[in-house]
Amino acid sequence: MKIALIAHDHKKNEMIQFTTAFKNELTKHDLFSTGTTGKRIMEETSLNIHRFQSGPLGGDQQIGALIAQNEMDLVLFFKDPLTAQPHEPDVTALIRLCDVYKIPLATNMATAEVLLKGLSRGDFEWRHLVRGEGDKND
Repeated sequence: MKIALIAHDHKKNEMIQFTTAFKNELTKHDLFSTGTTGKRIMEETSLNIHRFQSGPLGGDQQIGALIAQNEMDLVLFFKDPLTAQPHEPDVTALIRLCDVYKIPLATNMATAEVLLKGLSRGDFEWRHLVRGEGDKND
């Protein structure tokens, strides 16, 4: 599965804690991230991550493009609801794309944990069908 990891500045430490806790599960998947978040995760966890631009410089839109091309399976976006973001329209567009293309999205650690535990149980096999890959259990 292809997983996007994004975190606003005040949520980056939470993302580090989360990716550290779920490192064993995350190593099984292709990881993508916005620039600064990805750099911090790689430094702290040694996970292999494809990094895009920083969010305010277009990284959110780069991940959104993958969603629109059906190339992303899960988005973990730890948003900071208490701080205004200069690139809020990009954030809103990314969330909208997840809704349009039926991509599971977590905006906080609690929901992210539920989604990753479901992923480890095999609850996301439907994504293979959506991508036209057939049943991976055959």
